Formats: sequence, C-alpha cells, structure tokens
Amino acid sequence: MPAFNANSFTDRMDAGAKARAAELERARKRAEEMKATAGERMAERVKIAADREARQAAREAAKQAEAARIETETRAEAERIEAEERAEAERLDTERRAAEEAKRLADEEYEAAKKWLAEEEKRKLVKLLADQKAMRDAKYAARKQRRR
Repeated sequence: MPAFNANSFTDRMDAGAKARAAELERARKRAEEMKATAGERMAERVKIAADREARQAAREAAKQAEAARIETETRAEAERIEAEERAEAERLDTERRAAEEAKRLADEEYEAAKKWLAEEEKRKLVKLLADQKAMRDAKYAARKQRRR
C-alpha cells in the first residue's frame, strides 16, 4: 500500500507558489545581471561588427588591388604584344622593300641584258648581211672577171 502523504492541499499549493516565486526571483536576478553586462555585450557586438566590416573592407581592397594588378599586367602584355607585332610588321616591310628592290634590280639587269642581246643580234645580222653582200659582190666580180 502507498505511504501516507502528510502534505495537505494547501501545503502543496504553498510549496508550488514558493517554487514559482523562487523561479521568478532567479529570473529577475539573471535579468539584472544581464542588464549589468548588457553594455559590455553590446560593446562586444559592436566590436565584432566593426572587426567584420574591417575584414570585409580589407578583402574588398585586396580584390581591387588584385584586379588592378591583373589589369596592369594585361595592359603591359597587350603593349608588349603590340610592340612585337609592330616590330614584326616593320621587319616584314623591310624584307618586302628589299625584295622589291632586288626584283627591280634584277628586272633592270634582265632588260639591259635583253637589250644588249638584241643589239648583238642586230650587229651579227648586219655583219652577216654585209658578209653575204661581200660574197655576192665577190661572185659577181669573179663572174665578170671570167667573162672578160
């Protein structure tokens, strides 16, 4: 059989009220302690937020510095490539001019040689015609001489 409980209803009610009052008192003490340290906590939160913003600003500054560095490197690389292309174009232009000059000189030489050959052919033809006429004249003279 269960043991006899000597507590009456009012005793239990009083014990519950005391427990609630004790709990409320503990909550009030905690609230007062929290109020006392609220300024410190708030200052800590503000400090944490400021640190967070500083880190974010530092990250953003590093990002911008990296972007500027990359842009500078890209611009420098583009300028280097452009300079190389200009140098290559200049070299090719010089080679083209040299080739054109060599071709012009070769053409002039060819034309001079062609002209000389044509004149040489004319001289040979004139000499041949002169020799043929001389032979004809010699034949004619020899024929005349035989008839006399």
